[in-house]
Amino acid sequence: MGRPQALGLALLRIALGVFFLFEGLGKLGWFASSGVLISSLNTWLKDAHPVSRVYIETVCLPGVEVFARLVPLGELATGLALILGVFARPAAAVALLMVLNFHVASGALFKYSFMTNAFGLPVFGGLLALAVGAVALPLSLRK
Repeated sequence: MGRPQALGLALLRIALGVFFLFEGLGKLGWFASSGVLISSLNTWLKDAHPVSRVYIETVCLPGVEVFARLVPLGELATGLALILGVFARPAAAVALLMVLNFHVASGALFKYSFMTNAFGLPVFGGLLALAVGAVALPLSLRK
């Protein structure tokens, strides 16, 4: 990979890492209480897309106590891995699954607005690019 392209991917990796780190920091309270997550899931249920409804009722709500701890932990770990450039490809792949999970549960994936949502396609596309191409990037602790 040419040097400018590698530097561009490294900068994308770091920017997305900072994004996920701060998303995780904003959810530290979830370790003490799953109430915020339960409230979000119940709000999404009110006007849920059929796929979202099934997903929330069969996966999210039954596992809410576990997810309330895994989500911030996953976001913090992903953020640090991407910032530091350690296991960047697996971290990006895991983050891609977390983002997909959020957009399916919230129903955002099934709306036109997903294409213009800053948390939607740009984050999804950036993570996909990193999951495929974040190999031996500059500014990485592990190349």
